Amino acid sequence: MTTATTDERTLEELQRDHGPALLSFLLGLTYGDRQRAEDLAQETLVRAWQHPEAFDGPYDSMRPWLFTVARRLAIDARRSRLARPAEVGDGVLAVTPDPADATASAEAALDVRAAVRGLSPEHRAVLVRLYFHGLTVNEAAVELGIPAGTVKSRSHYALRQLGRSLPGYRPRRSLARAAGR
Repeated sequence: MTTATTDERTLEELQRDHGPALLSFLLGLTYGDRQRAEDLAQETLVRAWQHPEAFDGPYDSMRPWLFTVARRLAIDARRSRLARPAEVGDGVLAVTPDPADATASAEAALDVRAAVRGLSPEHRAVLVRLYFHGLTVNEAAVELGIPAGTVKSRSHYALRQLGRSLPGYRPRRSLARAAGR
């Protein structure tokens, strides 16, 4: 089965006449990413090669057809990139501890314990009840004999202090939400 394609000379003329404008248009759509714009321009010309019937259209110039195809390809490429998870570079992987490494886990646990010991007794008592015993704010308040608002305030300031004591520490959303229970 042979599929009709655009002849080579017509494709060369198309590239010569519209290539620079097409690349400029795609540079705008890709926010100046030249590599991506060149890839999209090449794919647009491949589509022109695969669809010789486009040259028989009712228009005087192929430019509107090329720009429409290029715009659709750029939109599809952007949607495809957004649908995939973000790629992680080698630098991040090099400094990320292996979850199976018991030594790294033990070291992290020691760091956390030391940081918790560095808190005031009041702040430490709140965190122990909220995060280690799993109590709600109201339950911790009753057990400690203080108002629920004080429990929330102390947990907030305790987590901030831990953040300063532990390099790279960022409280997970679940921890922040747990403090607001």
